[in-house]
Amino acid sequence: MVAALQRIGFEHVRTKGDHAKLRKGARVVIVPLHKELKRGTTVSVLKQAGLTPDELRDLL
Repeated sequence: MVAALQRIGFEHVRTKGDHAKLRKGARVVIVPLHKELKRGTTVSVLKQAGLTPDELRDLL
């Protein structure tokens, strides 16, 4: 998830525990660093990033 967001311009700000903070302009996204993300967590990250599920699929 982090690599996909970085491909569209998000920059890694920091990692604290098992969460990464990324920023693109004024938009900030917190991404858990787990092997698998639950559906609700993925939806939350997409909302924070301003992406649709289809856009995420294209990035992966």
